[in-house]
Amino acid sequence: MIRSHSPAHCDAAGDERYRRIVDTLHEHGWSEQDNFLPPDLTLALAQECTALAAAGSLTLAQVSRGAARALQPSVRGDHILWLEPGQSTACDRYLAIMEALRVVLNRELYLGLDEYESHFAFYPPGASYQQHRDRFRDDDSRVVSVVVYLNHDWLPEQGGALRLHPQGMCTRDIYPVGGRMALFLSADMLHEVLPAIRDRLSLTGWFRRRA
Repeated sequence: MIRSHSPAHCDAAGDERYRRIVDTLHEHGWSEQDNFLPPDLTLALAQECTALAAAGSLTLAQVSRGAARALQPSVRGDHILWLEPGQSTACDRYLAIMEALRVVLNRELYLGLDEYESHFAFYPPGASYQQHRDRFRDDDSRVVSVVVYLNHDWLPEQGGALRLHPQGMCTRDIYPVGGRMALFLSADMLHEVLPAIRDRLSLTGWFRRRA
């Protein structure tokens, strides 16, 4: 699936998290890692996302691109705000962690990743995102999709799972537990976001090659 040179030997400066990410992405095309972010950073990012939502700074996300770009709340119901360097101390800490992961993925899996883009994603109760893939037909720059969850004390009965549809395998539901990260190959993985009964907070992003 991915060409690799001995991913099991990746230590990412001794960080076991990165080794597990490389191994599982190489073997399965997706990875799920608990406690990817430290608790204090998860809390700070959750507070920032909640404050932005309360202030009306998040906008309803659109679907498609170019002339076909449009608001379709029945298809995609999240509200977003793109991250910018210097936006906040918490966001800069998060972007530094993702930059370290980008370097590891390039070194171990030869993915040629040049940059990372990310936005807050706020799903109000009942909102969802229908089945889709993250790579556009006319733009292959997105290589690896990443979702990092910011929800405190999430319970499975509250819904809101990211449902992966791996080719030739059973579906996989990943619940949005705070600090958990889901990562998968953008072009290959059909996925959807199921509705929840409470606000659902995350950071969604993509490691990209230059177009």
